[in-house]
Amino acid sequence: MFGLGMQEILILALIVLLFFGGKKIPELMRGLGKGVKSFKEGMNEVTDITKDEDKAEKKDE
Repeated sequence: MFGLGMQEILILALIVLLFFGGKKIPELMRGLGKGVKSFKEGMNEVTDITKDEDKAEKKDE
């Protein structure tokens, strides 16, 4: 995972836990999940638009 070993991941998790506290982490992860979902939807829209444009160009030829 991104070139990180298990020790680095545990240290990062501990720092996040200390910095944000245990009660805020679920809210942060929920927000992160929504952001990733929104990004994926945006990327899918872009690929759909480019596919539609490619089909239109082939149809015009």
